[in-house]
Amino acid sequence: MDAVKECLRDFPKEARELYLNDAVPYLDGPLSSLQFYRDWIGPNKPCIIRNAFSDWPALSKWNPTYLREKVGSKVISVAVTPNGYADAINGNRFVMPEERQMTFTSLLDIVEGKVKSSGVFYVQKQCSNLTEELPELTGDVKTHIPWMSEALGKKPDAVNFWLGEESAVTSMHKDHYENLYCVISGQKEFILLPPTDRPFIPYELYQSATYRQKEDGIFEIVDEEDSNKVPWIPLDPLNPDYERYPSYRLTKPLHCTVKAGEMLYLPSLWFHHVRQSHGCIAVNFWYDMEFDIKYNYFQLVESLTNAVGSL
Repeated sequence: MDAVKECLRDFPKEARELYLNDAVPYLDGPLSSLQFYRDWIGPNKPCIIRNAFSDWPALSKWNPTYLREKVGSKVISVAVTPNGYADAINGNRFVMPEERQMTFTSLLDIVEGKVKSSGVFYVQKQCSNLTEELPELTGDVKTHIPWMSEALGKKPDAVNFWLGEESAVTSMHKDHYENLYCVISGQKEFILLPPTDRPFIPYELYQSATYRQKEDGIFEIVDEEDSNKVPWIPLDPLNPDYERYPSYRLTKPLHCTVKAGEMLYLPSLWFHHVRQSHGCIAVNFWYDMEFDIKYNYFQLVESLTNAVGSL
């Protein structure tokens, strides 16, 4: 077991020596499909691409006035939490947001401070909500990224629209998608960790629950009955508890800011934590990853990490 632990400790260090960057690089524009696959998708490395969607009308149009006129009366799904943390750990629970149906205008009134409301509001429903709930806006963007679709040989599985308050935070997690994240206005702050750092990233099992706001405005946590426990990362990378999770000291997080007009390529299986400026608007494209030997090896590392426990 000690030999396995030593291998797991060395594994991330070797990855950094072999191919990982010390910072997220910038590209001045999109590459050809083949070049992007060779340089970034294949090696599973993130980058920020400038001028990748400079032709989108959304960059100049998507302000509160335009959105009120275009989709103000549309009813959309909004995540509401007491603290801005949706799909995150609260005590001994993995707590999901209250999903509230409201008009786009009502959301903008809250974000712009015209209406006071307890709770933090965030449009974050990840089921291709741009094309499903707000199809009126698709003419201002593209519903896929042609060079990425060609590189992967498929269209995106989902195209998501994001808008929320500064207090809305996405807790550390990973996705099984090749992710192109496009900031339309404002900026996003990402903390990134490569899949090879998995041995140093803690997971624990939690009872799943959901926030529910009562008539007096207080949020309660309601357990999901008959649900399986959810594995989630209990650590906050903004304030890591090194005493409880000492192995996390061995990670080397990448910090990057994605500004309006910039696109982040976030490779599959990379761990990420996200904050945003108030009222930030973004669109992202989720392309299903290939469940090939890369995924197979990640599963092996995860299984070994779970088997040996703390390093």
